[in-house]
Amino acid sequence: MLSGIDHLVIAVPDLEVARKNYEALGFTVVPGGRHPVGTHNALVAFGDGSYVELIAFYETNPAHKWWAPLQKGGGLVDFCMQTDDLRGDTAAFRKAGVEIDDPSPLSRVRPDGYRLAWVLSIPRGDHRGVAPFLIQDETPRAERVPRQTTHANGVTGIGAVTVAVRDVAPVARWYAEVLRRQAQPIQRPELDGAGVRVTVGSHTLDFVAPRSSAGPLGEWLAARGASPYAATFHGPKPGTLDPAKTCGARLTLV
Repeated sequence: MLSGIDHLVIAVPDLEVARKNYEALGFTVVPGGRHPVGTHNALVAFGDGSYVELIAFYETNPAHKWWAPLQKGGGLVDFCMQTDDLRGDTAAFRKAGVEIDDPSPLSRVRPDGYRLAWVLSIPRGDHRGVAPFLIQDETPRAERVPRQTTHANGVTGIGAVTVAVRDVAPVARWYAEVLRRQAQPIQRPELDGAGVRVTVGSHTLDFVAPRSSAGPLGEWLAARGASPYAATFHGPKPGTLDPAKTCGARLTLV
């Protein structure tokens, strides 16, 4: 069963620059470590149990799922959902029509030498970034997620993720079948779009299609394809974070 957003993925060209930028925005950024697939990361953990992963490549890897989005500008490129039944939820998404791989292992070595291990199910092709990738830990999750969850800017957790899609109907069917409840219709006039809203745990997913190709979502889809467009965080002072500091991610405090 899905329990909420595990983490958001923000792809950046230079991890050290990204770390400094996010610290300047008032976030506590913790070094994450290295994956054996040519990536390394830094993490921003929140009191609601979720986190943001800032990820960069220390080796060229065009086969990696986030390499191509990074070449197109990076920023918010994917989102991961927590599950207590990885195989069951993978099968449920597949039955609903999502192209998704079987669970496969991955690991990361923290700077202190601790080796973290987990299992992932990753959507393929155009379904990637619209359907979540799923994670189940083999080592304790408390070791994967930083314990430092307080931030100078007062952010306490992830609010919502907006995902740009061309066609809302099939995506609504995916989530209705997996979650066993219908998505709620929404209007997003500020984006000149409409779509559906799905709530999982304390987090919200908005899947929004443009009304015209000239609006912001139409332009995004032409450049980046169906993929995460923006995210909100819960914080004491509403406002949009400086895009020059967020490494291309559209992030807002609400």
